[in-house]
Amino acid sequence: MSEHFQADFNAPERLDADHIFHFQCSPGLSCFTECCGDVTIALTPYDVVRLKNALGVDSEKFLDDYTIIIPKQNKLIPMVLLKMNEPDKRCPFVTPQGCSVYEHRPWPCRMFPLDVNDDGTFSLLPGAKKCRGLGQHIGQRVSDWLIEQGVPVYDEMNTLLGQITSPLRAQQPEIDNPQVLKMFFMSLYNLDKFRNFIFSSTFLDRFEIENTRVEKIKRSDVELYKFSIDWIKFGIFGQKLFQVK
Repeated sequence: MSEHFQADFNAPERLDADHIFHFQCSPGLSCFTECCGDVTIALTPYDVVRLKNALGVDSEKFLDDYTIIIPKQNKLIPMVLLKMNEPDKRCPFVTPQGCSVYEHRPWPCRMFPLDVNDDGTFSLLPGAKKCRGLGQHIGQRVSDWLIEQGVPVYDEMNTLLGQITSPLRAQQPEIDNPQVLKMFFMSLYNLDKFRNFIFSSTFLDRFEIENTRVEKIKRSDVELYKFSIDWIKFGIFGQKLFQVK
């Protein structure tokens, strides 16, 4: 075990953004892609957007083929998990050469071997102790590494999601209408179907939506995602973000 490998595991339990840690993953490591198996990866709506576009499929096909959707009692948002291969429990996108969707990999994969604590600091994941990447001599600041991994845009999208999930945890609205639950899920995770609903139903005839925004949600999944967040705030929490014609 190298000196740097030992030093990283003797590091403070909570690391701030300026902490220097030593990590580099590469095919030459004996544990390469071991972290891609026997793991539970929960997907956010933005994870689904990135992955389905990387694969060139629509969101419904991605959800059908690559996820397991687990309803949670008294919760509006079910848990959406990446479906692992059978029987080896490996990620469907991992190859001997590495991740086949690396540029669009989910947030948990980008963060490895780090996790975020409730106070905004960082810590090494417990399962990372077998990772030989932490024994490399490449030292870098946590904040610089997060930028290099493309984490900020995921954090931005997850902050938008938090504008829904945080009030839901506080209010716990009781909604037992299955159609409302389906609409809620569709507008978050099945964005291609949600877009079709907007443009093929009477939706745009019933609500005042600026033409520029209509064009944006027609062309951009990210803009549609932002629109869906506002739509849920309007429909579930009664925020006056839309005007009825």
